[in-house]
Amino acid sequence: MHISEGVLSGPVLLGGAVLTVAGTAIGLRKIDYDRIMSVAILSATFFIASLIHVPIGPSSGHLILGGLLGVVLGWAAFPSILVALTLQAVLFQYGGLTSLGVNCFNMAAPAVLCWYLFRPVLVRGAGSRFAAAFACGFLAMLLSATLTAGALALSGDEFVEAAQVLFLAHLPIMVIEGVITGFAYAFLAKVKPEVLSC
Repeated sequence: MHISEGVLSGPVLLGGAVLTVAGTAIGLRKIDYDRIMSVAILSATFFIASLIHVPIGPSSGHLILGGLLGVVLGWAAFPSILVALTLQAVLFQYGGLTSLGVNCFNMAAPAVLCWYLFRPVLVRGAGSRFAAAFACGFLAMLLSATLTAGALALSGDEFVEAAQVLFLAHLPIMVIEGVITGFAYAFLAKVKPEVLSC
């Protein structure tokens, strides 16, 4: 899901950078000092999870855990993901520095949206926490794949087919992401519920 250097058009890069700067600024303002450790741990979790690439047909995919980051961190998902993506770009050349804004927005914006959609349901504990957390993880990956495919498609007609392949390759990962988010949220709710409280 990392878009490399030299692929995206200038307007797409600029738009992604502006949106990421805005999201990160909001996230930094909203981080409570007592939750910095949670932000750091989830940033490290994102860093590790997205390093493990699984070949899927002509593409490869990886977990991003955007739903989990979103429902736990809210707007703080932006700085958390930005730090992890910056380290991946510098240390492993995943993505790139010029495409950092677009890559961050594609993963952090769905996380924040999932925070607004699913946090009230999960906090109330109404119904099945696992089902709501599964839907959160699934939707976050679905939206991230859609945004990434959209960024590619907007950069030129030659990338439309690649955008379609990227989206289709991530369909099975959406289910896996949902299952992992469901189990992770249910586990945290039992053993460390204070991590889930804002």
